[in-house]
Amino acid sequence: MTQIKNTLTSTIVAPTNIESPNNQPKMKLSTAIAAMSLAVVFSIQSPPIEAFAFAHPSFLDGRHHHHHRILPRHDISSFPIQRYRHTAAAMIHAATTSGNVDTTAEVRIVPTTPIPDMRPGTSGLRKKVEVWQGEHYLENFVQSLIDTAVEKEGKTLDTIIIAGDGRYHNSQAIPIIAHLAAANGIRHIWIPQFGIMSTPAVSAAIRRRRRSEDEEDGRGGGGRDGEGIAQGGIVLTASHNPGGPGEDFGIKYNEGLGQPAGEDFTEALYQKTLTISSYKTLSNIVDIDLSAPVGTQYTLTPTSTVTIIDPYRNYLDALKSCFDFDQLRKFGQRKGFSMVFDGMHGAGGIFAKRVLVEELGLPESSLMRCNPLPDFGKCHPDPNLTYASELVKKMGLLPDGSADESIPSSSLPTLGAANDGDGDRNLIAGAGFFVTPSDSMALICDNWESIPQFASRGGLKGVARSMPSSAALDVVASARNIPCFVTPTGWKFFGNLMSSKEMFGGEDYTPFLCGEESFGTGSDHVREKDGLWAVLAWMSILAKANEGNVAEGTLVGVKDIVQNHWEKYGRHFYCRYDYEGVDSNAANKVMDFIRESFVNGDASSMEIGESGIKLTNAVEFSYTDPVDGSKTSKQGLILNFELPSGDPARVVFRLSGTGSAGATIRMYLEQYEKDSTKHGMSAPVALRGLAEEALRLVKMEEKTGRDSPTVIT
Repeated sequence: MTQIKNTLTSTIVAPTNIESPNNQPKMKLSTAIAAMSLAVVFSIQSPPIEAFAFAHPSFLDGRHHHHHRILPRHDISSFPIQRYRHTAAAMIHAATTSGNVDTTAEVRIVPTTPIPDMRPGTSGLRKKVEVWQGEHYLENFVQSLIDTAVEKEGKTLDTIIIAGDGRYHNSQAIPIIAHLAAANGIRHIWIPQFGIMSTPAVSAAIRRRRRSEDEEDGRGGGGRDGEGIAQGGIVLTASHNPGGPGEDFGIKYNEGLGQPAGEDFTEALYQKTLTISSYKTLSNIVDIDLSAPVGTQYTLTPTSTVTIIDPYRNYLDALKSCFDFDQLRKFGQRKGFSMVFDGMHGAGGIFAKRVLVEELGLPESSLMRCNPLPDFGKCHPDPNLTYASELVKKMGLLPDGSADESIPSSSLPTLGAANDGDGDRNLIAGAGFFVTPSDSMALICDNWESIPQFASRGGLKGVARSMPSSAALDVVASARNIPCFVTPTGWKFFGNLMSSKEMFGGEDYTPFLCGEESFGTGSDHVREKDGLWAVLAWMSILAKANEGNVAEGTLVGVKDIVQNHWEKYGRHFYCRYDYEGVDSNAANKVMDFIRESFVNGDASSMEIGESGIKLTNAVEFSYTDPVDGSKTSKQGLILNFELPSGDPARVVFRLSGTGSAGATIRMYLEQYEKDSTKHGMSAPVALRGLAEEALRLVKMEEKTGRDSPTVIT
């Protein structure tokens, strides 16, 4: 037994219900004896003595409690010794030691060959999960990613975060990536408890977390090296795409300020995937328990350590820097206010519970589908009128976003909201009233005084929207003398504007507000869109609007605020048609036809249809970054129209970069209406004539075989 004890050098945190006097978990003597007894038996079958035991003797009853998973009963003679020998070795030394798991391994270089079609899209690389499970696929991409990050930093990375949205394959991929990171010399690897973190929370942790927090979390380790921040984060998400077997999985990289990797990074990454010949991993598998207590550490190599971190802490700090939680808590308890939040079984749900229930005191009945599930409960976690249908119904809305007149608004929640799979998108609704994302941005901009993050710093210094989003934001920004930028689709294009001074020594545009028509809204508190931030912004606007309203049980609602806004600025009718899963060749033919016939041709000579809507010109959107001068081309085709009334309208066509298979053609429709007597129309109804004319011009059905869109939102 002494030989066994001295041969093994592994240590592990013992079950947390066993406390030592200094609050460090210790293993019971009985557990140690059982562990070492099993080790003796197994060592007979697996010399030299690398034999192992289990974290808890109740394994003999079919349970391995420390790792929180059920294992089948095993006859010792058939137990998979090689798979678990390192865990067992760790258990023996844990009888007298605690604090971290030390199962150090040597670096192993694995030969590989390039795998085609690894070019990242708008927000990382997304493929069907079976593709990611293919031999070397995950490893090739991550090795190329790490090499790109090291090349950009000019040195080996010191600290990174690895986190996911909880979708299928996250829990398998995270340890693999951790082993790759350690093999590549990354010293500090932070993984949130259970491996789940919303995308904005990852951004907040990259920007705010210091290694000294490792000590504050109760274990020490990272903080011994002094202050340190992450150079980036590897985020396992396919955002609003479905999850589960046969569905989507993705990986994106966030850089050192918490922002999504830019075009230069993703292009360099792609080029490396074309030439990769090997990747680095570890010679043996270290069992990383994602459910381990916050502060648990795993030593993978003599220089690389995994730390389980608190997923909420830094994100909550970021939100508290933006909003008056005391004010929101008080408003949330006000008679007449109620709310429903749909987490769509994504990562945002647990953060909504932490903020809305535990911090603001709303009842748990305010939450629906807030427990993360690997397949999102079989739902499509995209917070729009089609996929958030249950929430839409609860808010007294019909599928097209118009009010269900059969339901009295007084019986409906004051505020409704939803997040997507990784918690960065949002849907906002009031009682019997849907708010388009473009209108939501414009409303937040015009009501910046309601939001402490903006008001305490003298107001907004800059705003931006993606090109397909409506011009509602532009109108408000112009009226309030706020610089307004129009960028390509993709949150990474907002990053330079937010970090203009911080990164480039240029103009300071913060406080900054930005957003996309695809249900994304955010600010400079992080470098990602943030669904929960948008919800709290709307709560703040409602709270401010009701400050002088003392009537018992009556509140100024979302509908009142939006209609007053339209009265002041006019309404931009807006909706989007999505044609999903279109054959890629057919989709490209549509875009080529528009480009050749209208952008390069004479659009003004086109025949006017029966609607009387006239095509005036067509352009292809390109972008020159005002901060670093970089250029981005072919970002969407814009058809500009003149309505019979003389008012302007436009239709935008672009191919989505967020799908995992086939192509998605998005058609964005927008027309401006100043006449307040027409503001009450349903957007799809108001835009029907424009949609029919645009589809006729581009010959959508003829070229794709589609006579209707998959989704209208």
